[in-house]
Amino acid sequence: MKIHVPKKELRPWWQQPLRIIQPNMQVKDTRRINPEKLADQMVEMGANAMVFNTGGIYAWYPSGVKYHVHNEYLPQDSDLLRDMINCCHQRGIRFIARFDFSKAEDSVYLQRPQWFARREGGQPEIIGATRPGAWPLLMSTCINGGYRNEGLAVPVIREALQRYEIDGVFFNAPGYIFCRCSTCQEKYKDLYGVELPASSAELDPEFSARCFDDNLGRMYEEIKAVRPEVPMILYYNLHRDHLEKRVSITDMLCTEPQDVLSLGYQKIPEFWQPALSIKVGRSVAGRPDPFGIIHSCPGMDWRHTGLPPAEYRFWLSQIPANGGQLWHSLTGIPDTITDQRILRTVREVNTDAEKLASYMDGAQPVCQVALLWNADRSAEGLAEALIHKQIPFDVILPEQVANVNLHRYKVILLPEGCTYPPGFAGSLHEYVKQGGSVLAEGPLPMGDEQTKIVLADLFGIAGEMQESEYLFASYLRFETTVLASEGTNPLQRELEETELIPHRGKVTYCQPVDHTDVLVLATLVPPFSPLESVGAPPERASLAVKQTELPMALLRTLGSGKACYLPFSLSSLIQEFKLEEHFRLFANAVDLLLNNQALVSVTSIPGLQLTVFRNDDFLLIHLVNGAGRRPLSSVLPLHNIEIIVGSGEGCPAGEAEALISGDILMTQMMDGKLKINVPRLHVWECIRIPLLI
Repeated sequence: MKIHVPKKELRPWWQQPLRIIQPNMQVKDTRRINPEKLADQMVEMGANAMVFNTGGIYAWYPSGVKYHVHNEYLPQDSDLLRDMINCCHQRGIRFIARFDFSKAEDSVYLQRPQWFARREGGQPEIIGATRPGAWPLLMSTCINGGYRNEGLAVPVIREALQRYEIDGVFFNAPGYIFCRCSTCQEKYKDLYGVELPASSAELDPEFSARCFDDNLGRMYEEIKAVRPEVPMILYYNLHRDHLEKRVSITDMLCTEPQDVLSLGYQKIPEFWQPALSIKVGRSVAGRPDPFGIIHSCPGMDWRHTGLPPAEYRFWLSQIPANGGQLWHSLTGIPDTITDQRILRTVREVNTDAEKLASYMDGAQPVCQVALLWNADRSAEGLAEALIHKQIPFDVILPEQVANVNLHRYKVILLPEGCTYPPGFAGSLHEYVKQGGSVLAEGPLPMGDEQTKIVLADLFGIAGEMQESEYLFASYLRFETTVLASEGTNPLQRELEETELIPHRGKVTYCQPVDHTDVLVLATLVPPFSPLESVGAPPERASLAVKQTELPMALLRTLGSGKACYLPFSLSSLIQEFKLEEHFRLFANAVDLLLNNQALVSVTSIPGLQLTVFRNDDFLLIHLVNGAGRRPLSSVLPLHNIEIIVGSGEGCPAGEAEALISGDILMTQMMDGKLKINVPRLHVWECIRIPLLI
C-alpha cells in the first residue's frame, strides 16, 4: 500500500488544517486564567489554534483607545494577553484575536450616545436589562456608527495588531441590527432616495447586507494595512449571504450550525444542519475549508452544561466529514467547566480529526449530483433527502450559475422556487442534450416567453400549465409505464407492493407532448373527500376517481440525457411528513437519472451519512452514524455496512483502510467494482481507497 506523504507546509498557517478551541471567557473568571496551564490544556485537547477575547465590549489588555472599557479583573502586574499569546506560540498554537463591537457598556453610551442603535421611537436597545447581578448595562451599537468604525473599532484593531503578535482576527456578532439613528437614516436616503422605513420588515432587502459589507470591509482594509499577513474570519449562513461577495472582504469563512436542544423536542434542529452548512461554505472555490463553530451547550440559556455526549459527537463529526474545520466553542476555560463530558468529547473528536488531517488537506468532494441552492425550505428538503438516502452532492450558489460547468455533474436538482438567470434554461437544455440529467419540482419559473418555450421542450410539456388549489386526501399513483432498460416503473422500486403513496399540497396541472420520448411515470389521484369528512364511514371513503391522466412525474429523453419533472413539491412532503415513501421516490428518481450507476453506494440505513472526497490517487469515504431517536442519548453501533465503489474516478486498487480505527477492511472485486465490508461503525469513520491511475 502506498504511504501517504503529508504536504509540505509552504502555505500560510491559515491555509493548513486547523482545529480551533474557543474558551468563551467570563470577565469574572479572568483571575483564574493561567496562560501556561491553559495553553497546555489546549494542546491536550488537540487544538492547534485558539480564539481568545481581545477587544470590543471589553479590552483584555491595557488599551489606550478612549472609550475602550477595560476588563476590570485583568491582573495588575502582568499583561495577560501578551502572556497568553507567548504561551500559545511556544506550543505551536496559533492565536486568533476575538473582537466584539456589537455592544458596549452604558458608561460609553452616556458619553457617546450617537454611536448606539435606536429602536422605533428613538430608544436605545438594552441587552439584559433585567439580568440578575451587579452588572453594567450592555447596549447595542450601530453598525454605521462611530463605535464600530473610526471612533473605536478601527483604532482598537490598529492598536492590537501593532502591539501584539496576533495570528488572526475574528469578529463576533458583527451583523446588522435594525437602527433608526440619524446616521442610518442619512445612509438609507443616500442609497435609495427614500426615507428609512419605520420597521425592519419594510427595509430594502439589500440594506442590511450593504451595511455589513461596508463595515466589515473597512475592518478588512485596516487589518491588511497594518499586518497584511494576518487573516480575517467572517460568518456566513445558509439563508441570507451572497458568498461570492463575502469572500472578497475576508480570508476565511465560519458558520454556526448549532444544536440548540433548549428549543424543545418539537423544534429540535434538523440532523443535516452541520453537513449542509459546510457544503454551502465549500461551494466557493479556492478558499480554505470553512469552519463549523459548534457550541458545547444545548442552548445559550443552558450554556454552563454540555450536550449529551452521543449527540455532541455526532454533531461535531459532521463538520470534518463534509470537508469543514472544527471550531469548538466552550463556556469558560477547562478549570471553570464543571461538565467534564465536554472536554472528553472535544479531545476525542479532535484526535480523530487529526488522524485524517493530512489526507483531507486539499481533498475535493466527489459528487455526481449538484443541488441548485435557493436558500429556501425547498432546497433544504431536497438536501435532507440526499443526506438521508446517502447520495453525495455539491451545492451550486445562484451567483455561480452563469459560470459553473454543469458537465461536472451527472444530475442537477432544481428545487421549487428557483429563479433562473438569463440564459440558464438554454444551458440546461444543452446540458441534457449532451448527456446530463435534470430533476425539477413544483411550478417552473415562467420568466420570458423564450424561457417558457425552452423549459416546456426540456420537460416534454404541451400547452398551458395551471396551479391547483391545495389538495388534501390525494395520492400519487405509479403508472405501469415501463422503460426498456428497467423492465418496470423505476420510480416504484422497493414500493412494488403499493400503487399509491400519499400526496398533499398544490399540483401544477400539465400535459405531456404526444411523443415517444416522453413518459408519464406517475399520475394524480384527486382527493376522495374534503378534509373534514375523510374519517366518515367506509361507504363514503371510496375513491371517486381512481386514475387520471394528470402527470405527477414526467420523464423526457432529450439527446443523450434525461429530464424528470415532478409538478408538485416533493421537498415539502419530505420536510412535513418524513415518510419513507417520499424519500424512496426521491432516491429512485435520482438513481434513474444516474442510470443506476452511482460511483459510491452504501447500505441504506436511516441515520447513516455518506460523503466522498478525492485527494491525489485515493478516495476518502466518510461514514457518520446518527442512528437513533434524537437527541441521541447513546451510540447505536451499525454492523456490516457494505460500500460499493465503481471506477468513475479511477480503478480502485482493491484495498481499503479505516483511518480512524486503523483497521484493514475486507474487500472483494466483482465486475470492476470494489465491495468493502465495514464490520462495525460507532460514530465516524473515514475509509481510504487507493486508486490505480
